[in-house]
Amino acid sequence: MERFNLKNSLEYCQSNDVEAWVHAFLRNDGGNIPFSDGLKLEERSYFGPITLSLTLFERCCGPEEHMKYVVDGEGFENYVGNMIKSYESGWEMPPLIINYTKGAFELNDGNHRFEALRRCNIREYPVVIWTTGEEDGLDFFSKYV
Repeated sequence: MERFNLKNSLEYCQSNDVEAWVHAFLRNDGGNIPFSDGLKLEERSYFGPITLSLTLFERCCGPEEHMKYVVDGEGFENYVGNMIKSYESGWEMPPLIINYTKGAFELNDGNHRFEALRRCNIREYPVVIWTTGEEDGLDFFSKYV
């Protein structure tokens, strides 16, 4: 049973608890406990889910040699292909989780989801943005919210 999706992320947002959703998602369906632990090392600000153009982001994980996190190509393709099928069957894909720092974005969680959305010709999608420090938070807010 799907526990974390777009709908429940929006419910957390309405309760002003996006951070709780991020950690619950990462520690469960997202399967990224180290990322959750890392986020807890400092005070962060969270924005969203907010719908933004996917052209603002690039993957940092994939089979291409230039990626920050290089993964097996066949596994990547299978995972993305299954996501596309699920999305086309009505799956409410969870928002992407993205860091904004010094005027730039880094797609931290959701590289497979991002690629599936891109291949489905989705041009914009809800994301959760996180920042560290007041300056980055104010900069993001002034430009995108």
